[in-house]
Amino acid sequence: MATTVRETKISDGQRLAAVFASCFGWSLDLFDLFILLYVAPTIGKLFFPSDYPTLSLAAVYASFTVTLLMRPVGSAIFGNYADRFGRKNAMLVAVSGVGIATACFGLLPTLAQAGAIAPILFLILRLVQGVFVGGVVATTHTIGTESVSPKWRGTVSGLVGGGGAGIGALLASLALWVASTIYPGADFEVWGWRVMFFSGILSSVLGIFIFKYLEESPVWAAAQAKRAASASTAKSPLSELFSGPTRKTLLVNLLVTAGAGSAYYVTSGYLPAFLRLINKISNSDASMILIGAALVATVTGPFIGFLSDVIGRRATFLLIGVPAIVALPWLYLHMAETTDVRTITLYAFAIAFFGNAVLAPVPIFLNERFPTALRASGTGLSWNIGFAIGGMMPTFVSLVSGQTSNIPFSLAVFCSGAAVLFVVGAIAAGETKGVDLSK
Repeated sequence: MATTVRETKISDGQRLAAVFASCFGWSLDLFDLFILLYVAPTIGKLFFPSDYPTLSLAAVYASFTVTLLMRPVGSAIFGNYADRFGRKNAMLVAVSGVGIATACFGLLPTLAQAGAIAPILFLILRLVQGVFVGGVVATTHTIGTESVSPKWRGTVSGLVGGGGAGIGALLASLALWVASTIYPGADFEVWGWRVMFFSGILSSVLGIFIFKYLEESPVWAAAQAKRAASASTAKSPLSELFSGPTRKTLLVNLLVTAGAGSAYYVTSGYLPAFLRLINKISNSDASMILIGAALVATVTGPFIGFLSDVIGRRATFLLIGVPAIVALPWLYLHMAETTDVRTITLYAFAIAFFGNAVLAPVPIFLNERFPTALRASGTGLSWNIGFAIGGMMPTFVSLVSGQTSNIPFSLAVFCSGAAVLFVVGAIAAGETKGVDLSK
C-alpha cells in the first residue's frame, strides 16, 4: 500500500532547473554514446577489420559493452559521493568527463596508421568513458525526480529516461547528417567519423554552463540536515546497499533494468547498423530516418511516463512489455524484407517507440525503491548493471548471426527474450507509485 507523500517546499524555478539539468545532462551523455553506435560500421573497418562484416561489427559492439561494464564502477564512485555530499557536483564532473573522453576518440590513430596500439587505445578510452557515464546516471536520474511534485514524477522520469535518450539520439543523428554532408562517401572514413567524436566536447561545455546555476536537490539537503541533527554515524551507502533487504531490492530491480536495457540496445542501439547492413541505406538517408526515430523517442518518453502517473508503474510496464514480446520480432523481420524507404521509416519509428517506451518509468521506479540516503547509489547501480547486461546483446546478436543475412532473425529472438525478462521483472517488483521520496 502506498504511503502518504510529504512534499518538500521547492520554488517553480528550482523545479524547472532541476528537471532541465537532469534531462539535458542525460541526453548529452547519450549523445556521446550514440555517436559510436551511429558510426559502428566505419569504426569496425578502421579499428577492428575482418573479412566477415558481422565480426567487425561484433568487435565494435563489444567495445561499447566495455563502456557499459565500467558504468557500475562509475555509479559506485559518483553515486556514493552524491549520496554523501550532494548530487550537483557529482553531476558536473561526470558530464564533463564523458564529453572530454568522447572528443579524445577523434584524435586516435587507426589500425592502418598505428597497428595494434590503435584498438588498445580505443578500448582504454572506452573504459574511462564508462566510469563517467556511470556517474551521470547516478545523478541525473535522481535530482530531477526528487525536485518535482509527486503527481508528475512519472512524467519527469519519462522526460529524463526516454525523452533524454531521444534528444541524445536526435543530436547524434544531426551530427551524423552534418558530418555525412560535409564528408560524403569515402571521405567520411577519413574525417567524418573524427568530426562526430570531436562534437562530444559540446557535452562538457554545455554541462558546465547548465550545472553552474543548478541548486542542490532539496530532498537530499533535507535528509542531510536531518542526519546531521541526529548526530549519528552515517554508514557508507554502498555497504548498506549490499546488505539485508536492500540487496533483495537491488536484485529484483536488475530483472527490470536488464530487460529494459536489452530491449533498448537491440532496438534503438542496433537500428543504425540494421539500416546500413540489412536495408543498404546510405549514411545521409539513414541519418534522416534516425532523426525521425529520435523525435518519436523524445515524445514517447514523457507520454509513457505520464501514463505511469495515471495507472501506475507496473501496469505501464506490462502494457508496453507484453505486446513487445510479439511486436518487436514482427517489426524487424518485416523491415528486413522491405526495400521501400517510406515503409522502412515507419518500421523504424515503431521500433524506436517500443525501445524507448520501456525506459520511461524506469528511473522513477528505481528512485521509489530506495530511501534518500541510498537513492543515487541504488538507482545508479540498478540501472548500470542491468544496462551493462543489456548492452551485451548487440554483440551476441552479431556473433550468433554468423553472416549478415541472419541478423534479422537473431534480433527477433533477442527482442522477444528481452521483453519477456522485462515483464517478469515488473511482475516480481510490484507497484511503487505513491512512495514518499523524502524518507
